[in-house]
Amino acid sequence: MGRILMVDDSPTELAVVKGILEEGGHTVLTAGNGAEGVALAIKEKPDLVFMDIVMPDMNGFKATREISNHPETASIPVIVMSSKDQQTDMEWAKRQGAADYLVKPVDADTIIAVVKKTLSGA
Repeated sequence: MGRILMVDDSPTELAVVKGILEEGGHTVLTAGNGAEGVALAIKEKPDLVFMDIVMPDMNGFKATREISNHPETASIPVIVMSSKDQQTDMEWAKRQGAADYLVKPVDADTIIAVVKKTLSGA
């Protein structure tokens, strides 16, 4: 299965989504903010990144842009997963390079389906 980086400042959210992904057979790396997520993405080169938006130090929009524009990580799909549900947020995330956008709370079936779709390139 895939190596997935989960970037979120909520320990609860990290634990829940990590559990769902690991149950699905994936290896999960975690980061607590955008800057840490960018650094870990460059170092570990995961197959996929789940990115929150509202985080301290570096928000998810900027982190997504940095991952999408960095030569070593540009091919890694970033899926934004945020409680921000405005169309403008979704459009802005896509402009920063996000492959998809999920509005929290996200159920386990949706997370697994998006991972399968994204990793298969469908």
